[in-house]
Amino acid sequence: MGKKKRILVVDDYLQVVEMLRIRLETAGYEVLTAYDGHEALQKARTEKPDLIILDVMLPKMNGYKVCRFLKFDKRYKDIPIIMLTSRAKQSDVEIGLQTGADEYICKPYDPVKLLKTIKKYI
Repeated sequence: MGKKKRILVVDDYLQVVEMLRIRLETAGYEVLTAYDGHEALQKARTEKPDLIILDVMLPKMNGYKVCRFLKFDKRYKDIPIIMLTSRAKQSDVEIGLQTGADEYICKPYDPVKLLKTIKKYI
């Protein structure tokens, strides 16, 4: 059996992180967590996860900036980033995609669709 794929879940709401962690671990993934933008960037750089689920509205540094820092660094640009956020305006989606997000999913989200999206990338 191969090594479990690792997913970094970033959200400032503990309940959201825990719900995602349980769903992803049940689906067979190893889950890393971060609760603010600085922690997310640091963990992404040290742990090099296979995929990142990233909220936009985060303390210390927003998800757009985290995404931009990772996507403009050749060492991390290939890590798929799924933005999972309550920012649902078309302009928010466009900013997310412009900063390099591979997918932009609005909350509330369909957990089955999220897992299918993850499988598409890893």
